[in-house]
Amino acid sequence: MITQLNQLQFDNRLVRELPADPETENFRRQVAGAIYSRVNPTAVKNPQLVAGAQEVAALLDLPESIFTQTEFAQIFGGNQLLPGMEPHACCYGGHQFGNWAGQLGDGRAINLGEVRNQQGNYWTLQLKGAGPTPYSRTADGLAVLRSSVREFLCSEAMFHLGVPTTRALSLITTGEWVRRDMFYDGNPQLELGAVVCRVAPSFTRFGNFEILSARGDIDLLKQLADFTIRADFPHFLANASAEITADIYLQWFTEICISTAQLMAHWMRVGFVHGVMNTDNMSILGLTIDYGPYGWLEGYEPDWTPNTTDAQGRRYRYINQPRIALWNLAQLANALYPLINAVEPLQQALESYRVEYEYCAQRDMANKLGLSQFDPAQDQTLTDNLLQVLQTAEIDMTIFYRRLAHLSPDDIHQYTDQQCVDIVRPAYYQAVDTTAEAAMANWLRTYAQRLQQDYAVNGNDDNQRRLRMNAVNPKYVLRNYLAQQAIDKATQGDNSEVEKLLQILRNPYDEQPEYEEYFAKRPEWARHKAGCSMLSCSS
Repeated sequence: MITQLNQLQFDNRLVRELPADPETENFRRQVAGAIYSRVNPTAVKNPQLVAGAQEVAALLDLPESIFTQTEFAQIFGGNQLLPGMEPHACCYGGHQFGNWAGQLGDGRAINLGEVRNQQGNYWTLQLKGAGPTPYSRTADGLAVLRSSVREFLCSEAMFHLGVPTTRALSLITTGEWVRRDMFYDGNPQLELGAVVCRVAPSFTRFGNFEILSARGDIDLLKQLADFTIRADFPHFLANASAEITADIYLQWFTEICISTAQLMAHWMRVGFVHGVMNTDNMSILGLTIDYGPYGWLEGYEPDWTPNTTDAQGRRYRYINQPRIALWNLAQLANALYPLINAVEPLQQALESYRVEYEYCAQRDMANKLGLSQFDPAQDQTLTDNLLQVLQTAEIDMTIFYRRLAHLSPDDIHQYTDQQCVDIVRPAYYQAVDTTAEAAMANWLRTYAQRLQQDYAVNGNDDNQRRLRMNAVNPKYVLRNYLAQQAIDKATQGDNSEVEKLLQILRNPYDEQPEYEEYFAKRPEWARHKAGCSMLSCSS
C-alpha cells in the first residue's frame, strides 16, 4: 500500500489512444471528430473534506489516513493536479425523456485520469462539480452540497447493497457559493458548493457511441468501440492484437444487454428508482451512474418517480425501469449497427436482455420470499397477488419484506386476520379497513402454505428461510428524508450524520440494533418536505 498521493500510478489509456479536441480553450461549443476535450478543474477558495470512503481508497492502494493529509482536499477539490493526471471531459449525446438531445457531454464532470493499482486494475478518477467544460452548455459546471451528499452516500450505499455502481472516494466543500433554483420556480438561492470524486473502471455511456453514429462518424465510432473492448472487455479477444470482428461486436453488445438486465433486477429488488434513465445516464459496464433525483420506494407505489421533471409523464417510474432499459439498449443497438450491418443478430441480443431479466427477477423474488426456487406455475400468481395486496394500503416496501421474515408458517393458520397482519403491521403507514386487512391476511396464509410445501420438498426450515430473505431484503436504505437530515446538518458544518449514515449503509442487511431508529418509515413531516419526497435535477 502506498502512503502518499503522489505515488499513485496514472496510465491514461483513453487520453493516449483516442483523439482529442484540438481546441484547448475552455468555452462551450460543439465538439466533432474527438472523444474528449482537455480541461482543468476550476480552483476554489477553501476546499474542506466532509467525508471519505476508506473502501474506495483501498481500491487505489491508499490507506484511510490519506484523507487527513492536507493536500487531499486541495487535489480532490480541484485546486491541484498530481503528476500523471491529464484532466479531460468526454463528448457524448443522448436520448432524454425519449427524445434525441444531440451533443451533451461531461458538463460538470472532469476525469482526472486512470489509476492503475497494484493488482493491475484500472480506476478512473472523476470530479463532479469542478467547474465548466466545453460541454456545460448554459450551466456553470458546479455542484452543491445538497446533491453531492446524496451522490456520495448513495454511491457507497448501492455498492454495499450488492448493486453494480460507480463509487465515491470523497466529498469536499469548496468554500464557494453556487446559485441554484431548486424548484425551477424563478427563486434561485445561494448554496454551498461541493465536489465529489467518483471512481469507476470506466465512465463510458451509451451516449458516447450514439453521438458518433448520429454524426455519421463511423471511423471514430469503430475506434471508440475497439478501444472500449480492448480496455474493458478484453475477454472477447484471444490476444491484445486480435482483430475485432462483427461477431465480437455482437458478443460485446450481448454482454451489455445482459449486465444491464442484471442491473435492472437489482434496482427492482431493493426498490431503487433512478429518476433520470436517459441514454447518457446508462453505463456501458452495467453500473448505476449519475445519482440525481433518485429515491427508494417507501409506500409501495409502482408508478412513483422521484423526479419532478418526470412528474407528468412518469416515464422513469419504478415499474417502468426494466422496459426503459430495453428501450435504451435498442438506441445503443441503432448506434452500433454500422459496425455490424445486420438487424437480426442485434434483435437476438436484445432478446437476451428479456431472458436474463426474467431469470434474475424470478430468482430475486424467490429469495425475497425465502423460497428455494421460483416455480412459475404457482409462484407467479403468488407474486402478482402480493404486489396487488401491497397497493391496498400505504405499505413500506423495505420494512414489509424484513417483517415478512418473522412469519412462522406453522402458527399462522391459528391467527385471526388482525393477528396475521400484525406480523407486517409495522410496515403500514396508517390503519386500514377490514377489506384491506383481509386481503393481506389471505395472502399471508397462502404464502405460509407455499413455505410448508417448500420445506417438505427441499428440507428447509424457518431459520434457513430467514437467512435467505435477510440476505436480499435490506434493512437499511438511503431514504430521502435520512439523506436530507444529513444535508441539513452538513450545511451547518456538522458532518457527523453523513459519517453515521455511511457507517450504517456499509452493512445494510445486518440488524445493527444500535441504529434501530434508522429502520423506520418516512415520518409524516417528510411526506412533502423539499428533498424528502420528489426532487429536481437542479443540483
